Amino acid sequence: MRPTRQRALLAQLLFARGDRHVTAEMLFNEAIEANIELSIATVYNTLNQFAKAGLLRRVMPNRSRLFFDTDTSIHPHFYIVGEGILINIPEKLLFAQMPKALPGHEISRLDVIIYIRRTVDI
Repeated sequence: MRPTRQRALLAQLLFARGDRHVTAEMLFNEAIEANIELSIATVYNTLNQFAKAGLLRRVMPNRSRLFFDTDTSIHPHFYIVGEGILINIPEKLLFAQMPKALPGHEISRLDVIIYIRRTVDI
């Protein structure tokens, strides 16, 4: 990936705050607030290039919502339905049994998203 001024500025915005989940729209708004001039298409392209290079992890809790996670380690998430919020689950999850990959294949990634919604106290 060729380093460009826009990629460097977006990387600074992305990684300066520690581990977090962002959408392209969120990062685009942060760029505007920081007086960085670029298009939303540039943000999408850069995020996808960073993900392809292994710098970000894509997390897609539903068909209309795509987050980019700066923590690329294997870890589970809560997704708050109706609010569009993705949160790391702080506890380590243990799996009693992992399925074996098909012959000639290996497991390359594991995604666990637990969908939750706020309860209403009555």
